[in-house]
Amino acid sequence: MIDALFGSKTRVKLLHLFLNNPGQSFFVREITRKIDEQINSVRRELSNMLEVGIITSDSSDNKLYYQVNQRYDYYVPLRAIFGDGGDEPKIVTIEPTDTSIEKYGPIVRELSGLRLAIFSGVLVKGSNTAVDVLLVGNVAPLKAKTLISGIEKSEGREINYSILPYDEFYYRLSVRDRFITEIINGKHKIILDVDNVINEK
Repeated sequence: MIDALFGSKTRVKLLHLFLNNPGQSFFVREITRKIDEQINSVRRELSNMLEVGIITSDSSDNKLYYQVNQRYDYYVPLRAIFGDGGDEPKIVTIEPTDTSIEKYGPIVRELSGLRLAIFSGVLVKGSNTAVDVLLVGNVAPLKAKTLISGIEKSEGREINYSILPYDEFYYRLSVRDRFITEIINGKHKIILDVDNVINEK
């Protein structure tokens, strides 16, 4: 049934492989062995998937490696369908990503020493920023890592986050540092701003 829906048995096998192994990369001959399909068919489907953006490629040791793009817009619903090796599609409820504020905001605000928190990237609908969570203040890295791991588990994808001391953030904001400017000028959601620094700017 899924083969007919997605137009190709090879494509379905590739989606199963990539979506069940996020963060893992494979080269072409390895892929053909794993999914037991002809190399020409695999190359053709990989090219299609690269064009769409569901996978990315990177070369290392004279080999081209492919892996799933966890920042792809439809990564979460596709993983719900193809994850865990299921053969039949599951009913997927796609919540608007802006619900991440209600979902994770209260937990993030409880971080000790936090003065500013911004959501962007995959956590905010319409945002293309590379950073998903920016935490500013005297935040314990281990506690932040644990919190982000919880969000990753809930979202089913990697979350890119950054922690900055307040003084460094304020300086970088004042000199219009590119990293900070991209977040502030892009689509974002302020979760906490104790000093009203973003509103002032």
